Amino acid sequence: MTVLVGLIVTLGMLGIVPAGLRLMEDPGLDTVRRLWPLFAVPGALCLWLPRGAPATALAAAYALGTVLLALHAPRRLLRTRSAAPTEIAALTALVSPSVAALALVAERAGHRLSGFGLDILALTVPHFHFAGFAAALVAGLVCRAVDRPAARCAALSVPLGTLLVLLGYFLDDWAEPAGALVLTAGMWAVAWLTWHDVAAAHHDRPTRALLAVSAAVLVATMLPALSWALGEATGLPHPNLTWMAATHGLGNALGFALCSVLAWRRLTQTKETPA
Repeated sequence: MTVLVGLIVTLGMLGIVPAGLRLMEDPGLDTVRRLWPLFAVPGALCLWLPRGAPATALAAAYALGTVLLALHAPRRLLRTRSAAPTEIAALTALVSPSVAALALVAERAGHRLSGFGLDILALTVPHFHFAGFAAALVAGLVCRAVDRPAARCAALSVPLGTLLVLLGYFLDDWAEPAGALVLTAGMWAVAWLTWHDVAAAHHDRPTRALLAVSAAVLVATMLPALSWALGEATGLPHPNLTWMAATHGLGNALGFALCSVLAWRRLTQTKETPA
């Protein structure tokens, strides 16, 4: 686990996921929200230890929290009985951290899960915190705020793209670039709708600035992801994993995910403030 990847994942565990859970406005998540630091702090600590039993035990503690979060998904589905794009995006956000945690436990134990190298497992952890949880969450929020077909397509493209990327690990090399293409198209749609509809509807300058940054960063950072996935499938030259972490990973963590949750938190607080 490199220092940069560790910092990105720490931000996801301690910042993006708990902030995102508050944005979901689901009373059924109250217990998980209160308990989240008990799982996230050990998870963050395990990133800075050498691989071995102590790091694996701390990673397992984090995995327990993500399992509790994932178990809320079927309960929510039974309660809402909805297949709306916003709900599918929300369910994807609830489940994604558990995929990241599974990879984390294996990587901290030095175990090549399903034959994947430890470097791939290490990068799977931030991928499912940001391309999984954060992207699905924000796409769902945009879909809820913007009543347009493009918003509904974007909300569905994130779960579909994430699933295709995951299947590409196991089934077919071309599923991964297909997933990257779907995910890129969906996130570019989210970027456009964020700028054209969500930001334009609000006059608070800090909020608009945060939304603008998140939209602009998405346009730029999805290109390396698409290039990497196509290169892996075809053998064409493409960015290495270190470069991906420094560009796609860091940009999405700070420019997209952090700015997005801060902006949507401000929008939520504005909505809750009495006129």
